[in-house]
Amino acid sequence: MSRTKAKHEIRGETLKKELEDQGIQIRAGSLTGLAEEAPAAYKDVDMVVETVCAVGIAAQSRRGLKPVAVIKG
Repeated sequence: MSRTKAKHEIRGETLKKELEDQGIQIRAGSLTGLAEEAPAAYKDVDMVVETVCAVGIAAQSRRGLKPVAVIKG
């Protein structure tokens, strides 16, 4: 899903609650703006890492990072 599509399809209030339930702190200027930062608006990070490693433009060094905050302003 694109960020534009996420902005139209994802409710900021719902996303904020879901992320806070996961222990992620949220600070956003608007809930519409927050919606375009929804996890669904981004490519799967594992697929991106696999692709860039496969073509030789990067090497994987870490795994298991966890988001702790979203700042959108």
